[in-house]
Amino acid sequence: MAETDMVHEHIDSVDALMAHYVAGSLPEPARVLVASHLELKPDNRGLVTDLELLAGEALELTDGTPIADRDQRLQAIFASKDMPSAARVPNSARPVFPRPIRELVGFDADTVPWKTKLPGFKEYSTDIDGCEVSLMWIRPGRALPAHTHKGMELILILDGAFIDERGRFGPGDISVADETLNHRPVAEKERPCIAFSVLDAPIKLTGSFRQLIGDLIG
Repeated sequence: MAETDMVHEHIDSVDALMAHYVAGSLPEPARVLVASHLELKPDNRGLVTDLELLAGEALELTDGTPIADRDQRLQAIFASKDMPSAARVPNSARPVFPRPIRELVGFDADTVPWKTKLPGFKEYSTDIDGCEVSLMWIRPGRALPAHTHKGMELILILDGAFIDERGRFGPGDISVADETLNHRPVAEKERPCIAFSVLDAPIKLTGSFRQLIGDLIG
């Protein structure tokens, strides 16, 4: 994967990520991650709505400019479908992956072509829009090798949970990590942790040689 900036400005929090989402400045995989977060946690749309209102107010204060291909853009908007509310789908019938992720990768949890990377750790990865996009399956209680980041890493928890130095991340939570964070995520013991991640640069393994060997063996 070629190293590339996920956005022109640095993202250091979920709030900053939401602001870039509203501004339309995220690459497609990161946009899908945020849209999936909002499907899993629809109550969090409040912040996005507030940001959209602020952006609309700011837009009203700017001079208007002609829109290229106006008719085609309007047709695309009117042809688009509203995102179904997650509350309308019974839990027993709800897919593990939110709709934006299913549409991006083309499958749900039961049809992922997983590849075993380490004992107790499976992954599917591909490059989209200059980012490494991954689905991860982590065995209950499994620790991933300690690492830091050469760029940005966004992780959305889809099922289960993991714990690291910052606390617990459960379904719908977003982990934002960069070169300032050195962490060692550990899946909770109750169930596997399934997550969707977007990286714009490789990770860098850290920790002692003894810990690294132990984490690699699992």
